[in-house]
Amino acid sequence: MGSPAFIARPAANGGYAGVHLQFDSSPPNMVPLLLAAYQFRFRRDLEALSRYLVDDVVFAWDEIGTDLLDGSPPGLLQRLTGGAQWPSRGMTGVMNLDGTPAEREVITQDNSVGHYWGYVLHPAGIEVISRQNDPRGPLISWDTDPRTHFSEAMALWMPGTPPPMSLPRDLPKLTPAPAPTAPTRTATRPPRR
Repeated sequence: MGSPAFIARPAANGGYAGVHLQFDSSPPNMVPLLLAAYQFRFRRDLEALSRYLVDDVVFAWDEIGTDLLDGSPPGLLQRLTGGAQWPSRGMTGVMNLDGTPAEREVITQDNSVGHYWGYVLHPAGIEVISRQNDPRGPLISWDTDPRTHFSEAMALWMPGTPPPMSLPRDLPKLTPAPAPTAPTRTATRPPRR
């Protein structure tokens, strides 16, 4: 079952501009993936993350996948998904009623009706918008541990209030996976003649 959302960048007019996301869009699913992607796969490069999620998708996202966890510390995938893996998938082959290919629609604060959730990628963190409440939402810092639990109760995501989240106690600090090391070369003796 779809739970439409959008992922967006802040816009110059104070609003946002983004792209549609069809499935698995509630905060317990999306926020940990976005935090981990920013911290590990995209190495805190918000521009690269925004390009990937908002600009580079051809039409819209069908689903955001665990490929966003590439480069994450060992065990994070297991913690967030129980070990399940699936790829991010863009929507393809979307047609208008007359049979012509549909064009991408930019989601803004003016046309986001019908989207349950919104995720705006600000420099300071992720603004989570519950469309039940307001056109704005609380901000989750990019430094938040991706293992944090986030509520999916829309009524709790009110602007001007702390995000409804809780971090399990006594978790070890997450550290990036070590960079791969180059294979060691062994000296070889030239063949005898």
